[in-house]
Amino acid sequence: QVHLVESGGGLVQAGGSLRLSCAVSGRTFSSYAMGWFRQAPGKERKFVAAIRRSGGITYSADSVKGRFTISRDNAKNTVYLQMNSLKPEDTAVYYCAASMGGSGSDYRLYDYWGQGTQVTVSS
Repeated sequence: QVHLVESGGGLVQAGGSLRLSCAVSGRTFSSYAMGWFRQAPGKERKFVAAIRRSGGITYSADSVKGRFTISRDNAKNTVYLQMNSLKPEDTAVYYCAASMGGSGSDYRLYDYWGQGTQVTVSS
């Protein structure tokens, strides 16, 4: 069984920064491509960013390019999402996910999900 636990969410003012972490346990972390998604109240879950197993290639949604950075530390079994220049529209529950197959923006690629962490950006 694979477990993903997100942390680092909270309340921040617009223009501020947060770093989300997702700790993965249960299997070899480097076997998984990882992704971050978010879901605002009443809206569907949306792709934020993804990173390949080695960490060499990343992808991000247009809405966060230049502001959010995904990274991973395979030695610590952790994936991160550094979020800068936060906007009120970034308010959502953020989920990390692990894929045994490919990485990308399609949530169907991902096999395991965390419980989510709330990020609230005030104006």
